[in-house]
Amino acid sequence: MKLSRYVFVFLMGFFLYGFVEVTGRGYTHWTMCITGGIVLTVIYTLSNRPAATLAKTCLLGTAAITLIEFAVGVFDNLIMGWQVWDYSEIPLNILGQVCPLFSLLWFILCIPAYFLCRSIERRFV
Repeated sequence: MKLSRYVFVFLMGFFLYGFVEVTGRGYTHWTMCITGGIVLTVIYTLSNRPAATLAKTCLLGTAAITLIEFAVGVFDNLIMGWQVWDYSEIPLNILGQVCPLFSLLWFILCIPAYFLCRSIERRFV
């Protein structure tokens, strides 16, 4: 059943992104784990389309992650005031929620995510 794949991918993204944040920053926020699950599910969907290539998946994944990050940032940081992150000091940021530097990081992280998602798909099929 395809739903089980998406649940598996979501949970993998949930835990992997939480691990990456704790390893890199020393802490995370629960909304970041949910965001990581959503993001990996999007990349999984993109990477398994018939015309998917590494470059296309990374470009589309970066755009999707940046949009998701912006939406979550507006909710978490601006509406709820949780101060999960603040990119205000980074050049070319938008409302302190997204910036080109982190979009570049998301592009780089899309590379292993692409191969992980392709591997997951091969295991399920």
